[in-house]
Amino acid sequence: MPDLIDSSDTISHSPAPAGRLPRAIQQLPDQLISQIAAGEVVERPASVVKELLENALDAGASSLRITLDEGGVKRIMIVDDGCGIPPAELPLALLRHATSKIRSLAELEAVASLGFRGEALASIASVAELFITSRTAACAHATRIDAQTGAISPAAGTIGTTMEVRELYFNTPARRKFLKSEQTELGHCLEVIRRVALARPDIAISVIHNGKAVEHWNASDPSTRVAKILGDVFATAHLPLDERAGPLAVYGCAGLPTASRGRADQQYFFVNGRFVRDKLLTHAVRAAYEDVLHGNRYPSYVLFLDLPPESVDVNVHPSKIEVRFRDSRSIHQYVFHAVQRALARNAGASPETTAGGHAAQLEPTGIASFSARPYAGAGVLGESSQKADNGTNWLRQSRMTQGNLPVAQPLALYDALFGRRDVNAGMPQGTTLAAGVGTTDAYSPNQASAPLYASMPGAPDIVADEQPLGFALGQIHGIYVLAQNAQGLIIVDMHAAHERILYEQFKNSLADRAIAVQPLLIPVTMTVDAVEMGVVEEEREVLDALGFDLAILSPGSIAIRAVPALLKDADLQSLARAVISDLQAYGGSRVLTERQHELLGTLACHHAVRANRRLTLDEMNGLLRQMEATERGDQCNHGRPTWFQLTLGDLDRLFMRGQ
Repeated sequence: MPDLIDSSDTISHSPAPAGRLPRAIQQLPDQLISQIAAGEVVERPASVVKELLENALDAGASSLRITLDEGGVKRIMIVDDGCGIPPAELPLALLRHATSKIRSLAELEAVASLGFRGEALASIASVAELFITSRTAACAHATRIDAQTGAISPAAGTIGTTMEVRELYFNTPARRKFLKSEQTELGHCLEVIRRVALARPDIAISVIHNGKAVEHWNASDPSTRVAKILGDVFATAHLPLDERAGPLAVYGCAGLPTASRGRADQQYFFVNGRFVRDKLLTHAVRAAYEDVLHGNRYPSYVLFLDLPPESVDVNVHPSKIEVRFRDSRSIHQYVFHAVQRALARNAGASPETTAGGHAAQLEPTGIASFSARPYAGAGVLGESSQKADNGTNWLRQSRMTQGNLPVAQPLALYDALFGRRDVNAGMPQGTTLAAGVGTTDAYSPNQASAPLYASMPGAPDIVADEQPLGFALGQIHGIYVLAQNAQGLIIVDMHAAHERILYEQFKNSLADRAIAVQPLLIPVTMTVDAVEMGVVEEEREVLDALGFDLAILSPGSIAIRAVPALLKDADLQSLARAVISDLQAYGGSRVLTERQHELLGTLACHHAVRANRRLTLDEMNGLLRQMEATERGDQCNHGRPTWFQLTLGDLDRLFMRGQ
């Protein structure tokens, strides 16, 4: 028995593991606390640049001069012309949690400034040599403080503040080893500066690296600044965006789908002027592009979201690059619909793959008023859909036959414009253009020296915007339609164009009907966690509207009793789990919409007119008019362009006219 007691006593008082001696609890010194905080705030030279630039903007600067040496590791100096810091407040500026930005919890919950934590300068001073030279309008001269010694001395300087940081991580060599090459660190610094330049085009910014000018942006309007930073391709291939609803506003530039990129390196989102990386906002923009962008491509955009400061929490992370919205679902839907409407509204402005690019601009006009008969697509959206009892009959009809193009051309207008003398055109026995370039007397070559619209006797005065895609001339190899408009020559990929028309009509037809529900003969059971169970209970009405009937069996399982009829053959457990996840995160199901649109896209692709299909002139013109009336008509749903324009200037250059 004594042996057992001794053994127990030995176990209970066993020494601490080697290398981990017991220590008493004590308060950390301020310097170490600042260095710990610096690990979150000062990750690399770019982090220092970001914090100092934010302070300069909060001080009301109108110009910034940024000097970097060795990628910012050796030296960072930022000179602004803001309000400056009074001499008596310079020592306070270096203390942790000392700031002029907030005073109370109420101000913290409605932060209107970029900085507010009061940690940046103290953190920087703990891992680098920091010098501040500042002058206010009330001071006769500037004042300089050395953050290491606290020494204050008079200095020369204009109104504003100069922040100089030297030898980053000089006292923590282990952290310095984690830094990358000079060019890499410079690249990160420039990216931070570009974000500030995009957010504040009214500020002049210059950047010098190792004594050489790297960037310079004069104060300008937003579009000029965007073109300077994102380049000419984006400048000529973006859509303006400006949506406002009460206190909410989304505005900026959304890149065209055909100007997408292989990397997500031109995506800038600002919330109340602050650059953020937010999964919710990224998802909303990506969802808006889903119908016009290929899966492995990324859109470019510079977007701004303005909302009341109390509606967003910026005090999420010391870097202040993450935010949290009080009503995340509403924000997601607002941004999604704003970008989606912009893409639908501004069809037809594809990027310049030659000097001409797209000169014509399409504006969807809703249901075409020019059609001689409804565009039924062989019954897909015509009588058969009207007689359908549920949401699936019309889909089955669509598999039966390839759709016909409409005869939707105002023949008198066409005759006047092109001087056509084919009296049988538009009739079933009308002229059909052969594969290869169709030969027709659509216009007289002897009038080529004068503008076509003015030279034709009796031609109506046509405004370019009335028929932006012009009128058909013929076909090439049964694949492309050639048309002439006021700017020059239009080339249309007839399959891609017809595919987009059908796809939008399928979507509209589906949206106009209640979702058909398929009850399951044998319910499918699945396990769920507590969060998923809560979503099922709280969002029952939304799930019903989406076509899902989910019944709770136990605290950890549910039964799938009905699903949307379109998706009855899908992996129901994975689909239901994805829908529940979407409901929790965004308040709606993008997964369900994407699955349905994927099916509709397949149907549209299979039903669209095929290559080598010979079209009459009236069928070609009917296609052009339908394109003009179709949202997002400038791309098929795979992201390919449907048409392209060569202007008269492009044609002149090709044939060296006037050179």
